[in-house]
Amino acid sequence: HFETWYFVLGQFKIGLCQLSVTPDKTTNLSRARSSIEIAAKLGASLVVLPEMWNSPYSEDYFAKFAEDFDYEDASPSYFMLSEVAPCHGITIVGGSMPELKDGRLYNTCCVFVPDGKLKAKHRKLHMFDANIPGDILYKESDTFTAGDNPTVVETDMGRIGIGICHDIRFPELAMLYRTRGAHVIRYPGAFNMSTGEMLWELEQRARQLHIFWQQMTRQGLPLENQRRGDIYQFVDIEEQRPKIDNH
Repeated sequence: HFETWYFVLGQFKIGLCQLSVTPDKTTNLSRARSSIEIAAKLGASLVVLPEMWNSPYSEDYFAKFAEDFDYEDASPSYFMLSEVAPCHGITIVGGSMPELKDGRLYNTCCVFVPDGKLKAKHRKLHMFDANIPGDILYKESDTFTAGDNPTVVETDMGRIGIGICHDIRFPELAMLYRTRGAHVIRYPGAFNMSTGEMLWELEQRARQLHIFWQQMTRQGLPLENQRRGDIYQFVDIEEQRPKIDNH
């Protein structure tokens, strides 16, 4: 019902958990926890879950399985991740879960660090709206509200940029994460076979080039100096927004 992969990246291991999701939420949580624990026992310091690991990817379940993360007692998925991370001293990129906030649903990834605290929360930025005649008709935007903040999180393993599934299709996000110093980008996904099969691997390879570009620059290839800023520029809109003092 689940499989766990792990591989070495630099000086640490990453566990990638693939889960078979059911209509029973308790079963999904049990399988996810078991998979995380197996990855940790195999030496993984960073464990990544898939998109919608606690809920079937269906409009019939999203609202029913959604959790308001501000209330841990009513958020068993959130609580499980916050509990298992310190048990094994690992960082968890919690795939994604349906989040209910102020009457809206979000496709949300929670990142927990080894002390069990929520380090970051990424709401899926790009909604998957597809209409391929004779194949697939689906509008994620009919159910979910898009997030509006890119996410780079500082961890013991370095800076991790977070995207969810369809976010991988937009190279601008990876470029932004590169400029913010991300060492790796995680894209938990649950792609359909209609559009995902022919593009999923290609998209991963393409996004990897953005991180590889940065790594090569650090190793002495002067790409940063060779960029033509007089012809094109990359503007980080969020960085240019006025800072609001809440104090």
